[in-house]
Amino acid sequence: MKRGLPVVLTVAGSDSGGGAGVQADLKTMTALGVFGTTAITAVTAQNSVEVSGIFPMNPDFVEKQMDAVLSDMGADAAKTGMLYSGEIIDAVCSKFTEYSVKNVIIDPVMMSKTGARLLNENAVESLKSKLLGIAYLVTPNIPEAEMLSGLSISRGDHAKKAAEKIFADTGCRVLIKGGHSTGRYVKDILYDGSRFMEFVKLRINTKNTHGTGDTYSSAIASFLALGNDLASSVTMAREYLQGAIINSVIMGKGFGSLYHGWRNKNGK
Repeated sequence: MKRGLPVVLTVAGSDSGGGAGVQADLKTMTALGVFGTTAITAVTAQNSVEVSGIFPMNPDFVEKQMDAVLSDMGADAAKTGMLYSGEIIDAVCSKFTEYSVKNVIIDPVMMSKTGARLLNENAVESLKSKLLGIAYLVTPNIPEAEMLSGLSISRGDHAKKAAEKIFADTGCRVLIKGGHSTGRYVKDILYDGSRFMEFVKLRINTKNTHGTGDTYSSAIASFLALGNDLASSVTMAREYLQGAIINSVIMGKGFGSLYHGWRNKNGK
């Protein structure tokens, strides 16, 4: 019997299709050897093709879930995904502050892979002005980084300027993901306030990419909870994500899913 595992809390929405949201988060955390806990912000009816319905939780109930987990088990790291509204963001900020949660990773989920809006337009400013101010790292894709920075990103140096702008505005470290760019390689750019680091991987030609952002941010949070520094955590998380994409599976008629258990399958 194990004495205990590092705890990572995910505050995010539920994906009935199992490929993204808290389902992807928990699969990632289990695969990487940490204990995942949850606070559900919304329940979605979705599959590989579409999001057909969203039922947001009452902010008070989001707080109640966070109280239940943090008062008992605490958290060595946390991540957020779909937050949906400014009211839920306020609730989440309140509890992260009350319990002094460290290593908070913000995946600023704004749109689903299939194009559904997952964050109200009027909540973007709350996310930027409130949540990023208490977070350790934010992990936007290129469209999200453009929205957070107010800058257009069409080249690598633009991404660096956007990262600097987000950091200057919020004090939060920034990892801009390059998956929405074109080319043979995917380049992610990390800015910690003083230096840039680049993480480059071969682009995998597949449409089985449902849940990539959730998986990446959960992996970073997991490696931080295990005691690694930020650069090492991003490096190992990107390796894990690459393997999950390479071993991805066709599930349904649309965007297929990552295979989170690939390290066990491959004996790693």
